[in-house]
Amino acid sequence: MIGMDVTPQQPSEPPHSDHSDPDHLDRPPPASSPSEPCDDVPPETPPTRPTPDCEPPFGLDPESSADPPPASLHTTLRRAAFGMVAAAVLVTGAVVAVPDDGKKAAPPSVPGGVSRALAATNSGSPASLSDLKAMIGDRQSWVGTHPSDARSWAVLGTAYVEWGQRSADAAYYGRAEQALRRSLDAQPGDRGNTAALVGLAALANARHDFVTAKKWGETVRTRQPKDWTVYPVLIDAYDGLGEYTAAGKAAEKFTALRSGVPALSRTAQMYRNQGRREDALTTAQNAANRATAPAEKAGCLHRLGELAWERGESEKAVAQYSAALRADPAHHPSLAGRARALAALGRTDEAQRDYRAALSRLPRPEYMLELGELYESLGLENDSLSQYTRLRKSLARADGFGVDAALLLGRFEADHGNAAAAVRLLKTEWQRRHHSATVADALGWALHRSGDSASALQYAQKAADTGGGTALYAYHLGVIERDLREYGPARRHLEEALRTNAQFSPLAAPAARKALDALSRPSATGPRDMRPTPGPDRMAAGPGRSTHAPAGAASPAPGVH
Repeated sequence: MIGMDVTPQQPSEPPHSDHSDPDHLDRPPPASSPSEPCDDVPPETPPTRPTPDCEPPFGLDPESSADPPPASLHTTLRRAAFGMVAAAVLVTGAVVAVPDDGKKAAPPSVPGGVSRALAATNSGSPASLSDLKAMIGDRQSWVGTHPSDARSWAVLGTAYVEWGQRSADAAYYGRAEQALRRSLDAQPGDRGNTAALVGLAALANARHDFVTAKKWGETVRTRQPKDWTVYPVLIDAYDGLGEYTAAGKAAEKFTALRSGVPALSRTAQMYRNQGRREDALTTAQNAANRATAPAEKAGCLHRLGELAWERGESEKAVAQYSAALRADPAHHPSLAGRARALAALGRTDEAQRDYRAALSRLPRPEYMLELGELYESLGLENDSLSQYTRLRKSLARADGFGVDAALLLGRFEADHGNAAAAVRLLKTEWQRRHHSATVADALGWALHRSGDSASALQYAQKAADTGGGTALYAYHLGVIERDLREYGPARRHLEEALRTNAQFSPLAAPAARKALDALSRPSATGPRDMRPTPGPDRMAAGPGRSTHAPAGAASPAPGVH
């Protein structure tokens, strides 16, 4: 779907339609023997590409040998112990757990990384990459000899989802779906296998299919309203759909069922989405103070860095991101966050260093876009074009694995490619009920860049009203209003953008200052502090609403993005 020569495709359902809707989840797929090869663990690794520091051992094919070597006593004890606790395993962002069955006897401890992964994920916290790798390897081996273990298949599938997200490699999502399907083969969802359904909801979120994620999540919530594991995936689905009230209620329910650092982190994000930045900061700081495990601590400090960045406090942001990296050097999102803040401080050499380091370990396309725009702001045209080419290829690859990449591609096309193509992509996204502030902002900006500022205004206004006071949203709204000769509101929103974060983008922040300077000077467009006199059409539209000039009546000044 990426690039000017590739036709966009937005599959509305995951590739395997028999599990694409909760109404069909409990129907067994075509019959297969439990002794069939384990097709979710290919005999070779995905295509060569930058990978995280700890690569899961996908070379393992537990059913490829008819006579596996006998397990050692240590391995036998470890597998037996893990089998007793696997029903309580959960994985970050898509927790997999089983409600307490009333048994009080504690299972034997599981040694090493698997034990640490259990301890982290049973509290809803992230496991370290190395421990997540250990859990994946253990479950791969286990299901090879226990192909009817529904819980272990669910654990493995959800772990694949988590690894795919944290490695920025969507190839793992296919493996995840296969493992989760095997789990439902062994135990359908209506017979208590909510773990697999939660895993499928997490997979849908990872693929940006928030409608499907919501359906799966609400199916589990209806059956097991006190199963706390479903609420994080519901929160993500509601946020992706722009259903912020529902997301807030889900966060409150999650907190009531499972208090602690994960609940505090979710609450901080809820406050941020509501524009309650002081509450968000206080709650996020509380979470960071209470976090103990390195991966959990790093995640909390990263959130503090994000909040500082959005407030325009770049020095504080650098400090928080650096603290996150000291807590967990493998927390690569903090490298990219620190790069963004360093660029805002004018420390562009250090910013480039951190961006390159982040991309070598976590090749997320949004980081490619940020680095490309930094290069462009520095006049490094060849370097910026190289990043944009890499971005297109990355998004095309993700699309091939079922990921809906329309939002980021639309944002890119609006500023650096074909604005009309961006409008088509983002209108499709809106029609899929993806009504988040991010999509509204991107669609409004694409419409403006394509020459239809009149249509753009409603989307830009929605983003600014519901986006938590983001500088970029205020900037986009201000430029659109300026294009429509709404000079007073335009000036206010441009001032708001620069007041919120004076260096919110290496390209857009200078353009915002230029636009504001132009609006602050008397010109032929109208008096300095007044909007144009309403004409008959505008007056008929009523207070606060207007019909604007035809599309393309005014165009953005050169250099305004």
